[in-house]
Amino acid sequence: MYFRRVPVAAAPPPRRIRFDSLHQEAFLNLWRTYDRLRMLEDELFAGFSLTAQQYNTLRLLRAVHPAKLPTLALAGRLVSRAPDITRLLDRLHERGLIVRERHEQNRRTVQVQISDQGLALLKTLGEAVRACHRRQLGHLSAEELQQLTALLKKARAPHEPVHRPWQ
Repeated sequence: MYFRRVPVAAAPPPRRIRFDSLHQEAFLNLWRTYDRLRMLEDELFAGFSLTAQQYNTLRLLRAVHPAKLPTLALAGRLVSRAPDITRLLDRLHERGLIVRERHEQNRRTVQVQISDQGLALLKTLGEAVRACHRRQLGHLSAEELQQLTALLKKARAPHEPVHRPWQ
């Protein structure tokens, strides 16, 4: 009895993803990169019951410590928009990481300051955050990081508020 060998069909070659334009390809690559790098950061902050947005808020408040920032000024300095800055601050306040105070002359103005507990948390997080950034981008040289930063700044420049560019 003879068996005829039936050739196994080779897997089709992967299809090249087609983009509508070079602009779309660049944007989707930027978005994909953000997603991949953000996963590492989310993993780190989850261990401290924080979000990246909350960490950024604490980092900004530490930069002006011992001064305080009005809520809206703080919101304008965040890396990404916080549509509900009040809720974000509520969560940090509940944990004792920030102090909020209403301005006596204008009760609608709320001043925000990092607490000693918030400063201590940032100190604890310091090396872990630096290690996370090395995991995210440590494969790039200093020159490549500078080029990447310059290109990202150039890409978003027309979309930044003129009166308050993000640094």
